Amino acid sequence: MMMKLADLHIHTHYSDSTSPPEEVIEQAHQNGLNCIAITDHDTIDGINPTRQAAEKYNIEVITGVELSAEKNGRDVHILGYLFDHSSKKFLTQLEIMQETRVTRMAQMIEKLKKFGVNNIELKEVCDLAKSKSVGRPHLALLLKEKGWVADLKVAFDKYLAEGAAAYVPKFKLATEDAIKLIHNAGGVAVLAHPMVMNMDEIISPLVKEGLDGLEVYYTNTTETVINFYKGLAEKHNILMTGGSDAHGKAKKNTFVGKVKIPYELVEAMKNYKEKRNHV
Repeated sequence: MMMKLADLHIHTHYSDSTSPPEEVIEQAHQNGLNCIAITDHDTIDGINPTRQAAEKYNIEVITGVELSAEKNGRDVHILGYLFDHSSKKFLTQLEIMQETRVTRMAQMIEKLKKFGVNNIELKEVCDLAKSKSVGRPHLALLLKEKGWVADLKVAFDKYLAEGAAAYVPKFKLATEDAIKLIHNAGGVAVLAHPMVMNMDEIISPLVKEGLDGLEVYYTNTTETVINFYKGLAEKHNILMTGGSDAHGKAKKNTFVGKVKIPYELVEAMKNYKEKRNHV
């Protein structure tokens, strides 16, 4: 029997990827995945359409989300898995976060006007996201399409990166609140891509706040680094997950299934959730 494989970090065009659910599922099938998680930023609108598309190949789609949070004034992304995506409290908080994303986008567009960028409207940017989870990559795309910058990197460097001309900070939950939100909806909270954050000192405090796992396997990460985070997960006796962080054409050097983890890690997460929720 062939080993079952999963990719638990995938984005759709419901947040900042260019890929519709159907495309995600086709790639998942082509790359031999049995299970995926859709982890769009601050929205779960992509989960049900992906589940419908997945029926064609009998691919399991578990609930997922990537929440914007902060710790010690720094950006931290918390992945949520296996939560009840009909939880009213959960949906209300996501709605608040999405509304603040739209407000932030309007403020960045106003800032751009001061630099002569006067032909970008809020509706155009929001239309690029299939939900209210609009972000800087959408604005960068329009800056490029309208000839204001040569490519997306220049858009960020010149206008949209932190400290750049049109930057506006994003609303973020405290990590403790993000973890609590996921737990209250019956889910499991995992720290996203610790290897790109250079903030290993926060892992121990996050575990104290209730963090359930680390994203140990991640795109373009060496075996040495993977083993380091495996060791940290084992030290804290928490779960291990992994994924490609695929964003379609919006993120180079990755794709659905670039990272494949054994399905046993999904089962471990399910068993952990069952035990905790029955305590």
